[in-house]
Amino acid sequence: MAAAEVTAGPAGPAAGPGADAAAGGRGPARRSPDAGPRTRAHRWWHRPAGGLTPWLFLAPALLLFGLFKFLPMARALEMSFHEVRPYLGDRWVGGANYQQVVTDDAFLQAIWHTVLLAAGQTGGSLAVGLVLALLLEGSARHLWIVRTAVFLPVVTAMAVVAEVWRILYHPAAGGAVNTLLGWLGLGPSQFLNDPDTALWSVMGVGIWRGAPYDMMIFLAALAGVDRTLYEASAVDGAGVPRRLWHVTLPALRPAFAVLLTLAALRGLRVFTEIFLLTNGGPNGSTEVLMTLVYKLGLERNELGVAAAGSTVLLGATAVLTVALRARRGEPGGRRRGAGRAGR
Repeated sequence: MAAAEVTAGPAGPAAGPGADAAAGGRGPARRSPDAGPRTRAHRWWHRPAGGLTPWLFLAPALLLFGLFKFLPMARALEMSFHEVRPYLGDRWVGGANYQQVVTDDAFLQAIWHTVLLAAGQTGGSLAVGLVLALLLEGSARHLWIVRTAVFLPVVTAMAVVAEVWRILYHPAAGGAVNTLLGWLGLGPSQFLNDPDTALWSVMGVGIWRGAPYDMMIFLAALAGVDRTLYEASAVDGAGVPRRLWHVTLPALRPAFAVLLTLAALRGLRVFTEIFLLTNGGPNGSTEVLMTLVYKLGLERNELGVAAAGSTVLLGATAVLTVALRARRGEPGGRRRGAGRAGR
């Protein structure tokens, strides 16, 4: 009995940190007075090093990023308010360059083509990418080969893609695409050489190249869908279309938000495929804002107007990004608020 009292006594040697927690909830016993200064000194010496280490690793990248990104952006913003005259000195013109951007017919037409191309490529790549993801979802080994083959356009250089599609779009009746149209009883098309079809032809190339990237994001999102939801919906009598609408698409909502942002920004900044396939022609039917800025700045030497056009594009991109992110955050914010109210 005495041994038990010694063992279980609060002042006995067997009482450990857990006893303090059980008694008063104050945690383990405090350190001795000699340990405190050493601990504070240790933290004082090591905290700056721990805080500076990530920035030391990021410093080279931040330096290059600032040198080749932020400084040119600041210089372009400055140029947009001047008439740039090399060797003669820039002349302040205020908002005249921006006024030309928003009133000139060439700029307005280029802006319309940019918006139309961005909307078409965004919607087309999302739709085709979703269909490919649904068809190629699974763990079978042969599907990896098919996915790799489908993903090849994304990693192929745009110059190669443009040359391949230039051959496929050969306007003669013996061209590859025209041959397929002939099998369907449709006449040969001029594609890139016709003002009525050139923009749609370029849009098709953009969809073909962007859809595999969207497919991979959708495949990653589909892997996280709870399979028991499909089983439960099948037990309830839901067919494939209803399971797709009520289970798959709601689960892919975050992926849609990310891809919509990326695809929209990619569509607004389209340049390479236009430059390589049509260079804005024929008759300006495929001229977009980026190609027009390029021509004004590097071919006509109107650097101030070109800088104003690029600044307008930067502002539109920033507004679109903020709007999409705000729209994406609204449902989550409402859910979190509802959860707090419920608690």
